[in-house]
Amino acid sequence: MIGYKQESHIRSILKGISWRIVATFDTILVVLFVTCLNGNCSLEFAFSIAFIEFFLKLVVYYFHERIWQRVIIGKKVTQRTTLYKTISWRIIATTMTFIISGAILDTFGDVALYIAITELFTKFVFYYLHERIWLKLPLGRIRNYFFRKNK
Repeated sequence: MIGYKQESHIRSILKGISWRIVATFDTILVVLFVTCLNGNCSLEFAFSIAFIEFFLKLVVYYFHERIWQRVIIGKKVTQRTTLYKTISWRIIATTMTFIISGAILDTFGDVALYIAITELFTKFVFYYLHERIWLKLPLGRIRNYFFRKNK
């Protein structure tokens, strides 16, 4: 068994950006879905929540990622490990979504709760798949692609 090697900070940032792109589209769709079911479709709320989440969660994601780097260094990353990482991220991210949604909607009522709960399920699947895909990308390849030295 070959143990996991720690990712670079650049890779963590790029991974965070790719996740936030996926998650932002999901957030927009979830907020639209929930607000429309509530009889008050709102693109403004959807984009406001998604915009704030993009930047706040990108920073929090980076620190979450770096903490997990220390947890899994030298170990084999199994599907169970990815599941635990997904659960830990969903606890943090869903809590943030509820708070951000409540602040934007000016109420921490049913709509904010439904947005957070719906996102809990959709993003759980997307995050897990995102993690497994990134595990298949060899370390160093992304850095070499983006930061090649011109010879």
